[in-house]
Amino acid sequence: MTHILEADGIQLSFSNRKILSDIYIKCETGKVTGLLGRNGQGKTCLMQTIYGTLRPDIKSVRFDGVYINKPYRRSDLLAYVPQFNFIPPSLTIERVFNDFKLKVTGFEKIFPTFGSGIKSQLGNLSGGQRRLIELYVIITSKALFVMLDEPFSHLSPVQVEQVKALITEEKSNKGFLITDHMFRHVIDIADHTYLLANGKLNLTTSVEDLEYLGYAHF
Repeated sequence: MTHILEADGIQLSFSNRKILSDIYIKCETGKVTGLLGRNGQGKTCLMQTIYGTLRPDIKSVRFDGVYINKPYRRSDLLAYVPQFNFIPPSLTIERVFNDFKLKVTGFEKIFPTFGSGIKSQLGNLSGGQRRLIELYVIITSKALFVMLDEPFSHLSPVQVEQVKALITEEKSNKGFLITDHMFRHVIDIADHTYLLANGKLNLTTSVEDLEYLGYAHF
């Protein structure tokens, strides 16, 4: 069964400056939705609005047609990896996996060269290692939809490919909304892509659309 996450009518302003205007976005389980846009266009604001931690002027967020006021309270429906680290640095890898009810062996199978023991505290890991832990526990969570904000930051090229493979595998039972300034990786795994520019969201169907809208040249 396909599940649908929709957000529409989104209006967001800061100091009389329009950030988002009449936004509509749709995500489905079984698919990766890409969200592209230049810096400062409001991609993170849009994700925070959908998640419910940012209050816009107007919004409507629905799961399978049912309105949800504060999606961040429904971990079964929506999970979110922000740009910044969100798991306390004092926790050990073992504690994090226990809290998320996951087995470390599954992580070690996908990232065999990770290099730190389960007793290590997150604060003692490198930026890339810490990011991998946070990405893994959310990507493999039981949420129907997962939003990833800059997931490829701090990762090595090999780790980026490993994370992309994990997302592709996990999309069989959930939907993803992903944004990253390393846009070629987003395009590589996205089933369809939105471009946010000047407060408006455009659904693109090809790289030619992105070129036409002035985002990038390929």
